[in-house]
Amino acid sequence: MADTEPYRPNVGIALFNINGDVLIGRRFKDDGPEIILPGLEWQMPQGGIDAGEDPRATAMRELWEETGAVHADYLDETDWLTYEFPHPAEPAHRFARFRGQRQKWFALRFTGSDGEIDPLMSRNGQPAEFDSWRWERLDRVADLVVPFRRDVYRAVAQRFARFAR
Repeated sequence: MADTEPYRPNVGIALFNINGDVLIGRRFKDDGPEIILPGLEWQMPQGGIDAGEDPRATAMRELWEETGAVHADYLDETDWLTYEFPHPAEPAHRFARFRGQRQKWFALRFTGSDGEIDPLMSRNGQPAEFDSWRWERLDRVADLVVPFRRDVYRAVAQRFARFAR
């Protein structure tokens, strides 16, 4: 992808439970241009910012769309971070015009019950992205994602480490 291609504006969500673990979802194996590698299908919720949408509002919308969770309190956020897709997407794919993603990450404290989390249900007409979910230690998540996302996940883990204790 050419260096002149834009980054897709995006948010990421580190949803912490009472024990300081974060919610991760396992992506469907045939999902998108971002390559799902065996054993590296896991990630924290994330999604695109709509035109004119506030990033914090996007984080709450994406959390609900991808997991069903609605009970979460704001803790902190990062500056903008970027990663590049490993190679161009297929020309017809919705991300083909982007070189990667520009993300603002949000730390949220989950105040609901695990029963409200259901990643398989379609919400807002969006297809499910995860086939399962679990709570994981924040410092382990970078090792569970595809390699091109690891630097961002490590930066997020460093920034939000105080919530993981």
